[in-house]
Amino acid sequence: MPRDICLSNNLYFEATIQIRPYDKEVFDFVMKQIKKRPKVFVSKLVERKEGIDIVMSSQSYARRIGKKLKQTFKGDLKITRTLHTQCKLTSKLLYRATVLFRLKPKE
Repeated sequence: MPRDICLSNNLYFEATIQIRPYDKEVFDFVMKQIKKRPKVFVSKLVERKEGIDIVMSSQSYARRIGKKLKQTFKGDLKITRTLHTQCKLTSKLLYRATVLFRLKPKE
């Protein structure tokens, strides 16, 4: 199946950026970075009591945003991946990434 067909589905995602705890400045920074890329989109925003999850369409760009968050704000970055499925045509393993950014408390 061509990649463009997959991207047209608004439930499609490859990565989740988790911001813990929620911070307006960090959230705005992430959304601004996503808007810079026309082919990357947000599938879903999930508000949780401990923070917010941004579910998006590009795993590599989510990793890049995580590194930019670490450079710009003081906090801890953790990148993990979970096996999602195996491509039936190429037998390649497909993963979904989780980029967790924990903001350090302001002193």
